[in-house]
Order: sequence, then C-alpha cells, then structure tokens
Amino acid sequence: MVRINSIMITIGKRVFHGNSSLQASLPGIGWAEPAGFKCPRTAMLLLAGLFAMLSCTGQPSQPQAENAMLYAKNNLIAWCIVPFDTENRDPAERAALLNEFGFSRMAWDWRMEHLPLLAEEISVLRTNDIELTAVWFWLDNRSSEGLLDHHDHILNTIAEQGVETTFWVSFDNDFFAGLADEEKVKKGARIIDKVHSRAAESGSRVALYNHGDWFGEPENQIRIIEATGQHNIGLVYNFHHGHHQIDRFTEMLDAMRPWLWTVNLNGMKHDGPKIMDIGAGDHEAGMMRTLKASGFNGTIGILGHTEDEDVREPLTRNLDGMKKILRELGESEALASYQN
Repeated sequence: MVRINSIMITIGKRVFHGNSSLQASLPGIGWAEPAGFKCPRTAMLLLAGLFAMLSCTGQPSQPQAENAMLYAKNNLIAWCIVPFDTENRDPAERAALLNEFGFSRMAWDWRMEHLPLLAEEISVLRTNDIELTAVWFWLDNRSSEGLLDHHDHILNTIAEQGVETTFWVSFDNDFFAGLADEEKVKKGARIIDKVHSRAAESGSRVALYNHGDWFGEPENQIRIIEATGQHNIGLVYNFHHGHHQIDRFTEMLDAMRPWLWTVNLNGMKHDGPKIMDIGAGDHEAGMMRTLKASGFNGTIGILGHTEDEDVREPLTRNLDGMKKILRELGESEALASYQN
C-alpha cells in the first residue's frame, strides 16, 4: 500500500493540502511546480483526481507536517511585556529576561514614554539575536485625517534601523463613531492603506489586530483588508479579546485562515475575565487543538499582560500553562522544546 502524506495544489491564490476539501473543478487548478520540474498536464490531472479520491476516504485529518511544531518554544512571541511590567525594565534588562526564558521573538508594545527608546530596543534585540517580530500601532479618531507624530516616529525609526517587522494595527472604537457600516469599512481601509504604504518603506508588513467593538470582529477586519485592494495584509487574532467569540471560533477560523499570521493565546471562559493564564480557562485547549488541526502555521503569542506585577510572573505562569496543555493534547515533540 502506498501512503501519500501530503499533496498541495493551488487554486488561484488559495492553497489546498491533502487534508482539505477540493473546492474547485479541475480546469481551474493552477499548479505550483518546483524549479526545473516539468510534468505533462495529463499527469497533473491524474494527480488531482488522486487527491480528490483521498479527500473522500473518510480518513481523519492528520496535522500537516509544516505545523507539527506550532506550539514549540521557538515559535513563541513574547507580547505585552513593556508597559505591563512593574519593574520598568530598560531594553537591556528586558532582553536579559527574554534570554532567561528562552524567547527568540518579541512584539514591542509601548506607551508614550517608551517611544524614545525604540532605537535602543532594536539595537539591544539585534545584539541578543532576538527578532522584533511585531510593533504595536494604535489608531484613534485623532488619526482620521492622517498619521500623527508618534506614528511617524515609529515608522521612521523602524526604517532608519533597517528592520523588517509587522505592524499590529488596531483602532479605538471612537475612530468609527457615528458611521454607518459601509462607511466604517471605507474609513478603516483608507488609513490602513496609508499605514501599509509607509510600512513598505522598510520592507515591513501590516496585520490587523482584534481589540473589541466593531473592529474586533474578524469579518469586519477582512472587509477592510479586501477594501484596500492589498494582498499582503494579515490578521492577528487575540484570544483575550475573543471570550464572546468562543462558540464560533471554528467558523471564524475558517474565514480568517487565508489572512491569519499570528494567534496570541490566553485562558478562555465565556464570561472572562479578559486576562487569564493559559491553562486556567475552560476552552483554550480545545481552541488550540482546532487551530493546529486547521493547518495554521504562523506564530504564537504569549502574554505578560497583567497590572501591578513583575512581568516575569505572568510569563512564568503562561509558559507553565502551555506545558500543561501540550501534555493534555499529546504534543510531546513541542513539549520537549520547553525543557531546554
């Protein structure tokens, strides 16, 4: 018996794997061929037919090889660790903490007092071989006519330091106040298009970050992305802003998948509270299982988002919670990465 572990075809811009359903007729299939590889169209059609048969065998879906280590430690991003730290660590102290925990990626959040330190933060991270995976980018109604001085400072510093990163963009609800639904989409798309253009100057990207209210619904974020006409804008999904979305997570995930780059984890209960340690909720383990089974192979965020506490404490609890859930899910290979 021959077992085929993975088949990948592309239809338009969508990629279908061996554990996905074929959603288009054969004449519309576009094939991505490795360099130097030539295959007659007849053989391609036969391969597609084989794929279709495999998709109908009733076999349970197997995790795709490329996301086998989705929850491994080297795929984690330390997030919400700058303003949420009673120790008020400077960039060097923060990098030392990340090294101590074994984080190789960080997303930079800030308050106004942290902005002058961005260049130093980048330099220290570079010295310590820690990736600046993302930078927080907050827009409110003051940005209706364009970007503000602090936005320019962030964008210019990233470009001057030669960093390619991802701007995690979110909106205060006042940005959309008084607007009808379609007007919200158009207004959001206009400013996102501006941020996207500026980010491109440093080779950086933009991802929309759910933060509650109208913009916190993934369907509305996707409408904004589509309205920009851009094809390289992504999504960041935050468990801690999605307690009210637990029951429809699977449905939302299916819609988000073509754009989804990062998922930030949190303990999950229907009634909150918003910030919970991983492993302290009722639903995060099941949501993590669903996320991996979907084939998602982006990055995973771990929060230090608590008030009045040394950020070391929530990071410790969340890493312990990750290990607990990985044991529950039988993720022995990913779990082993936390022993180093």
